Amino acid sequence: MLKQDISPNTEPDVVLIGAGIMSATLGVLLKELQPELTIQVFERLDVVAGESSDAWNNAGTGHSALCELNYTPEKADGTVESIKAVKIAEQFEVSRQFWAYLVEHKLIQEAPSTFINSVPHMSFVWGKENVEYLKKRHDALQQHHLFRDMQYSEDHAQLTQWMPLVMDGRDPNQPVAATYTELGTDVNFGALTRNLFNYLKSKPGVSFYLHHEVRDLEQADDGRWEITVKDLQTRQKRDLKSKFVFIGAGGGSLPLLLKSDIPEGKGFGGFPVSGQWLKCTNENIIAQHKAKVYGKASVGSPPMSVPHLDTRMINGRKALLFGPYAGFSTKFLKNGSLLDLPLSIKINNIRPMLAAGMDNLPLTRYLINQVRQSQEDRLAALRDFFPEAKMEDWELEVAGQRVQVIKKDAEHGGILEFGTEVVSAADGSIAALLGASPGASTSVSIMLQLIQKCFKQHASSPAWQQKLKEMIPSFGQALNDHPALSDEVRAHTARVLHLAK
Repeated sequence: MLKQDISPNTEPDVVLIGAGIMSATLGVLLKELQPELTIQVFERLDVVAGESSDAWNNAGTGHSALCELNYTPEKADGTVESIKAVKIAEQFEVSRQFWAYLVEHKLIQEAPSTFINSVPHMSFVWGKENVEYLKKRHDALQQHHLFRDMQYSEDHAQLTQWMPLVMDGRDPNQPVAATYTELGTDVNFGALTRNLFNYLKSKPGVSFYLHHEVRDLEQADDGRWEITVKDLQTRQKRDLKSKFVFIGAGGGSLPLLLKSDIPEGKGFGGFPVSGQWLKCTNENIIAQHKAKVYGKASVGSPPMSVPHLDTRMINGRKALLFGPYAGFSTKFLKNGSLLDLPLSIKINNIRPMLAAGMDNLPLTRYLINQVRQSQEDRLAALRDFFPEAKMEDWELEVAGQRVQVIKKDAEHGGILEFGTEVVSAADGSIAALLGASPGASTSVSIMLQLIQKCFKQHASSPAWQQKLKEMIPSFGQALNDHPALSDEVRAHTARVLHLAK
């Protein structure tokens, strides 16, 4: 249990806003690189990882591009683009290396199975055109070392072995195809975040404050950040200064970035999208499925709508989810305010937001249709993956809130981004994380990039370089370009984390 300090340092070296996976990852990395750093963490909720990092609020796939079709788009000429998939696969391997380091050096005391487990990753499609696409995708990924173990099949009997629930009751004449790899994982980012903070809190110079909300921040003439924090229990405010601030507050990052008034943050906006799952309540059905089966988003749907029948391990129990079903709310956080969206509109971002809105009318229509869905509509979508599904075996679960990034664009005025973006000041004194998927799965790579940008002088020092290579053996090398190194680190992390090889 995390305890809160009662005599806070008013000038910590580092302030982390938000107690999610990004802040936890950055805090542990910095403390390992420079143990004497003083760090303060502020979280508005009374729990750690209560928003996007929570197991029920996060896809938990261990995004490694093994099954997510939105990372391998089909181009106009009919070829499949694999660049993004390779990059994400490499980034996830970096995360696995760091987590293995934490386990091997006992920075995480609990068993790896509390936060990461082997679950096969599959892509599944039906219909002649989609089958042709998946075959081309498999052929394209086979050119890259990180995907060499991926299997492909159109055979109903083989697919039945891989995913019996998905094939049970399906038309034997329906054209279907799937890819399969045992290298996939399920990650409980809530549990991982709590493990990281438990370690961080045990180190000297680290203070942690729940029920504390950062209300304002402004850069002083000396370059430090003056921060106003409110204790939500006592209603008292206090001020502190810090050399470096990281805003890792999920959907709450955008309002704070705008308050910072740094030039790099001007023009950014956000579009909130909520999510829902169907959660299986029938233990017999849950036991029959062990895979993350990802499909293809329907025409006109946004990338984050990719449907999947998803085996999860949550708090030591196997769970089965289907979704996501999208919704709309003006909140930027699940526990946020309905005023979040209107209050985020500023003079410098209204044009990009309006332009992005005009260019994404299909997304608006999609969200309206999703909000209007009935239980029968949700069941129909589920039956595309599980033909024998019955509504009495499932219940609706509200997932997390995502804020998609809107940024200035010279050609369109504003564009809607579906990835993850770090916005940092030129002097490296402040950085904010915006966006969503693949987010948590690539948190280590994202935070390493932040460290190299915001802590340039230290990051290039021999001491930090040596420590980074100790924590991430492949640091500075592209794994897909080094097959022997890739095999070595995968085997090592699999052994330490007790995962499939």
